Amino acid sequence: MTRLALDPSALLDEFYISFWIPTAVLAAALVIKLPSIIRLWRDPLLRAVGGLLLLAGAVFVFCTPSTIVRVNRLTGVPNIAAPWCYSLITAMSGFCLLLLVAWRNGRYDRSAATRRALRRVVSVYGGVIVALWVLFLLADTPEERVRDLDTFYAGTPFMREEILLYLVAHGVACLITSRLIWDWAHTEGLDAWLRRGLKLLGAGYALNLLFNGAKLTAVFARWCGRDLDWLSTNLAPPLAALSAILVAAGFILPHAGQYLQDRRRIRLAHRELRPLYRLMRGVSGEGVPFTLRGTPELRLTRRETFIRDVLLPLTRHIDADLGTRAYDAALALGHPPERARALAAAVGILDAVGGGAGRRSEPVTGPDPSSLLREIAAISRALRHPATLEAVRSSAAVPEDRAAGVV
Repeated sequence: MTRLALDPSALLDEFYISFWIPTAVLAAALVIKLPSIIRLWRDPLLRAVGGLLLLAGAVFVFCTPSTIVRVNRLTGVPNIAAPWCYSLITAMSGFCLLLLVAWRNGRYDRSAATRRALRRVVSVYGGVIVALWVLFLLADTPEERVRDLDTFYAGTPFMREEILLYLVAHGVACLITSRLIWDWAHTEGLDAWLRRGLKLLGAGYALNLLFNGAKLTAVFARWCGRDLDWLSTNLAPPLAALSAILVAAGFILPHAGQYLQDRRRIRLAHRELRPLYRLMRGVSGEGVPFTLRGTPELRLTRRETFIRDVLLPLTRHIDADLGTRAYDAALALGHPPERARALAAAVGILDAVGGGAGRRSEPVTGPDPSSLLREIAAISRALRHPATLEAVRSSAAVPEDRAAGVV
């Protein structure tokens, strides 16, 4: 414990995060987004998000120490993985910036000013990538460094400029992107799931800034003759991994959250219709056939269709006068108007199902069928409270019905 307390690098080693973990999370985000990207291929925003996730995944694949070693061995050039990884990081930084500039506040901005800004971003970050390779070709880096190249070659001519260039380009992009995300997340009228996703993206880019700060501090310390290499080799990598996980979660959350919310809404709607469905099934003598492979949406649609198909001919036997009295009775019992309408409709349907129309000597005037068919969810909810319905029904009964004991 004493050694860990005195040695920050040893403490951070205890919290090492493999780069394959954020790679897996980014891949999962891409897989979740892929069906929408394929289905809506013409949507440039979805294509851009897919490209960003793919590029971010490539960054972590190629920045993994084992991959760095393989790239160096495959080419036979010591440390050639460095400009390749720097180029991927720079490209991803520029791509993030392009994405946020082009789709400011979630809408594609086609203004001339935005087009000029996009061209500047492409020109600057494309030029940075070219400069990274030129500087690497000019630098002398004979000794392979897998984990500490940034600090080991921090004082080497041309390599020093290359390291500073990619860190500055990355930091500027993260700073601007964070600002744009912050502004977007605080836009009025934003979907709740999108707002949560943007907050995760903002947290991810904030960690990216900490990653950049740790790297720059370690490099500056080398220039000043001090050794703070642990900031670059032990602190920066887990910050980058956590940042990628938060960014991937930020892209996943709006899609997954909306999907789960829709599934929950459909299942709740299906369950809410159960009382009315059971009543209509008793009237028709049959129900909706069960299909094992039916989607929740299909099952809900079939249940709604079945209820309406049975309810429509039944409306001829519903007493509109009873419905009016039941509505007034529900209001008198303290129910709000919308709830009173549902209770009155439920009383009318139960009366018709129970043969109320057949006991009357005169034909009844039925309610508007379209109104009943629109309100099946509210009517079904009302059927869940038989005691309340009984109170409304008793209050709405005419004196003759009460004397006859009709309920």
